[in-house]
Amino acid sequence: MSATLPDSAPAATTDDEAPERRVRSAPLFLSAPAALLFVALVLTPLFLTALLSFNQFDYATGRTGGFTLEHYLSVLTDEYYLEIFFRTFRISALATAICVVIGVPEAYILSRMGNPWRSVFLLVILAPLLVSVVVRAFGWSMLLGPEGPVNGALIALGIGRMKLLYTEGTVVVALVHVMLPFMVIPVWTSLQKLDPAVEQAALSFGASRGTAIVRVVAPQILPGILSGSLIVFGLSASAFAIPGLLGGRRLKMVATVVYDQYLSDLNWPMGAAVAVILLAANLIIMLTYHRVVEGHYRRRLG
Repeated sequence: MSATLPDSAPAATTDDEAPERRVRSAPLFLSAPAALLFVALVLTPLFLTALLSFNQFDYATGRTGGFTLEHYLSVLTDEYYLEIFFRTFRISALATAICVVIGVPEAYILSRMGNPWRSVFLLVILAPLLVSVVVRAFGWSMLLGPEGPVNGALIALGIGRMKLLYTEGTVVVALVHVMLPFMVIPVWTSLQKLDPAVEQAALSFGASRGTAIVRVVAPQILPGILSGSLIVFGLSASAFAIPGLLGGRRLKMVATVVYDQYLSDLNWPMGAAVAVILLAANLIIMLTYHRVVEGHYRRRLG
């Protein structure tokens, strides 16, 4: 019996470890299809676009080939492109700030509603997402056009017709209209996780409603505000339909420049370079903003 014990012990250990290995490897097997899909549909196109941005372009033949940094140098040293990038990030930041100012109170009111009004207003907030962005952009162009209802009301009031289309203000308003649900939903989700007794405790200690919201509720929903801000800013900076239809040919943003380079000038390497720079700049801005807000959140709540 003493001779058989050492031989049976490793076998028992192996039999016990096999189910544990299967349990540990299960997440890898389950996530493999999604990882392969992400690599095939996201990373591969990005990699090919980055490679294309380094190709030389021949305007005479329209062919690409070779290796060059000329497209990046042209974009980063040309005031025309720098102004477009600055305009894009300025409009995106303004649209994000307005979405925060409107979306956070809207999400707070929505979280304090009872049924069935909460479901009704949540449907009202999400309903615009069912309509194409192009259709909504055309709607704004008809509303703010020279013969639209807004100018008609201004003429009736004696103010006179104003140029509302093809301005930065129009693009910002349309972006806020399109992006507002992406701000409301993350903030509302954060508010759903917040215990209402926390706010009630602040009120019981003599704090006003505004003070309780600003100093108690707002710091705890910063992750939701951060998520919504990143989504709105990223989508606004890369928006194409609204700047293209409401900004016109003169008020260009980066996405419209990429479109022109690809389909009008047929300079694919330049369009790829502009797209890569936009992606890199977006990542830098969003990561910096994330670090600042997350640091503030940790300092406030420990």
